[in-house]
Amino acid sequence: MGKRRPTFKMYSYGEYSIWNRDSHEIPKIMDIKTDIEARIGTEFGYVLHIKNGKGEVVEFRIDHPPFTDDEGNIRPAFTGEQFIRTNDYRFYLGDCIWEPLEDKLGKWEITTYYKGEVVAHKIFNLK
Repeated sequence: MGKRRPTFKMYSYGEYSIWNRDSHEIPKIMDIKTDIEARIGTEFGYVLHIKNGKGEVVEFRIDHPPFTDDEGNIRPAFTGEQFIRTNDYRFYLGDCIWEPLEDKLGKWEITTYYKGEVVAHKIFNLK
């Protein structure tokens, strides 16, 4: 019998408590919504619950409004991957608003892929 395909379910989405990137703890959901009132330090995104995926990898992409880096270049989408550590795994994917606030306003599109297939997708409007 072959290995079972992982299952993916969006557990929650919206505004979260501040996330400690050095911790394995998922931030706490503050409010379920896609229209986010933008303030410096606001954390937003989603939690993906993955079952039967131990040892697999998911890729992600965060498309954001055009803003520049320190050299004045437009920043590309944020991309990366996450290794699934257990067969009952929760994965937080999101971002936090930083200064300057004005260039972070607009549409943020967050997508997670498994073997090239979209398994989670959410659009947030920062206003």
